[in-house]
Amino acid sequence: MTWEEITTNVVEAWEVVRAGMSVSTMVLILAGFLILYFILRYNSLIRLRNNIKNSLADIDVQMKMRFDLVDNLVNTVKGYAGHEKETLENLTKARTNFLNASSMSQKLSADQALSGALKSLFAVSENYPDLKANQNFLQLQSELSDIENKIAASRRFFNSTVNEYNSSIETFPTNIVAKLFGFRREEFFATAEVEKAVPKVQF
Repeated sequence: MTWEEITTNVVEAWEVVRAGMSVSTMVLILAGFLILYFILRYNSLIRLRNNIKNSLADIDVQMKMRFDLVDNLVNTVKGYAGHEKETLENLTKARTNFLNASSMSQKLSADQALSGALKSLFAVSENYPDLKANQNFLQLQSELSDIENKIAASRRFFNSTVNEYNSSIETFPTNIVAKLFGFRREEFFATAEVEKAVPKVQF
């Protein structure tokens, strides 16, 4: 039953019984109504907060899939451009940092480093025709592109959920429930500057 339906039912019931109702009964009904409202608002905020956690977990899964491809990508590139040592080391370092990360913020930092390293790697690959034609490299590039699209979609969903949650806890009268039970604003998943920048490749 929605909040609107509950409100309509309560108003109708109130109109029917209010004529012969004592003051104490009216107070009890109003108190029950307020308690019911608080329960509904609290459950709504819990649902929104859980949606945020689930969407963040989905981003984490996609990032793990991307990092799992790094080893194969590095090994493939080594065969054609092994002397691009710094680029390959940055990829490996980002993957190691991700695997050792104990918090989501550390994972996001490693993911941002990987994004920059991948941009540099694919820019470097333009100078190696044999590498660009390698089927394994092309397949890995395609898989990474697919995962990037999924991560972007997951981020959009996460930000949409955060926006709905933040709007709820800031809107009266739900903000009263939010303050009473310690619900706090969540941060949006911002695109890192490293992902916005065009990589500089030096030889």
